[in-house]
Amino acid sequence: NALVRNGQAAASNYPFCTIDPNVGIVEVPDSRLGELAAITHPEKIIPAAIEFVDIAGIIKGAATGEGLGNKFLSNIRETAAILLVARFFENPDVIHVSGKIDPKSDLETVLLELILADLETVGRAKERYGKAARGSDKQAVAALDFLDRIYACLEKEQPASTVKPQQEVDFQVIQELQLLTAKPMLVIANLAEDQISTTAVELFNTYHLGTLIPSADWIIPICAKIEAELATLDQTDQQEFLTTYGLDESGLVRLVKSAYHLLGLQTYFTAGPKEVRAWTIRQGAKAPVAAGVIHTDFEKGFIRAEVIAYADYVAYAGEAGSREAGKLRLEGKEYTVQDGDVMHFRFNV
Repeated sequence: NALVRNGQAAASNYPFCTIDPNVGIVEVPDSRLGELAAITHPEKIIPAAIEFVDIAGIIKGAATGEGLGNKFLSNIRETAAILLVARFFENPDVIHVSGKIDPKSDLETVLLELILADLETVGRAKERYGKAARGSDKQAVAALDFLDRIYACLEKEQPASTVKPQQEVDFQVIQELQLLTAKPMLVIANLAEDQISTTAVELFNTYHLGTLIPSADWIIPICAKIEAELATLDQTDQQEFLTTYGLDESGLVRLVKSAYHLLGLQTYFTAGPKEVRAWTIRQGAKAPVAAGVIHTDFEKGFIRAEVIAYADYVAYAGEAGSREAGKLRLEGKEYTVQDGDVMHFRFNV
């Protein structure tokens, strides 16, 4: 509710109040859009966005159907990353399905259920590829070898991400199976109001989370109660509210930014009198791929890209000034787009 600011998701104080997944589209906060708009005075501003899918809490036995677990897990199988929300706050008035507050145990339960769900998926895939491998299908033999290594890893209660894909067939298997524990993950630590100054490092060390996640960088401390109150305020009041808690920005802003980077994404811009818009691409994407995000014809008929670095665009007050200063570059198909590039594409179909 705090993320999408509409209050439509069921969030009552009893287990499994969520039956159907809640889906929300969230804008990616980016102050650069305002800077570009101040120069071009566009009719509209369009930020980048991320889709979040919220499912009910996972309990022990979810992989075998406890708490409607299988249904819930299928709803997140096609997501690009998983955010694990763990309760760190004490409140006798808020029910906990296990009757105690133990975030490490909760996270272990969720991760184990994801691993068990993946074991079942990989087991079925091994049978399928095994039949093809007996027919001397070399691709199937290679895929089966990769699946065997993943299965052995999962049996040791380690996530599938521990086994790194090395050849093309490995990546194809990962893409096909959409394994839950092969996805990048973050832990959202839901804190009480009086815990809000607690850092990710302190949480990582205090709760001994090193056995579950690589580092404190995987933790985002948030107080959902504060975020829900923030969602009801206008922008000016929000800043005052944050200041009273000694915060520079909301936890949700940090969450969206972290999710964006977790997925290996970056932004380039188009700017003009009609609109200033942020476009999402993967880090390392070439210019034709970036063009294809706007329209597939742009990628098919790509000729070249006119590129101005964001800092230059602002420093020289737009395209004309950047051109005069020699800061507008013509780039070809091999150009690797940089975060913040302001771009215009030439194409021919």
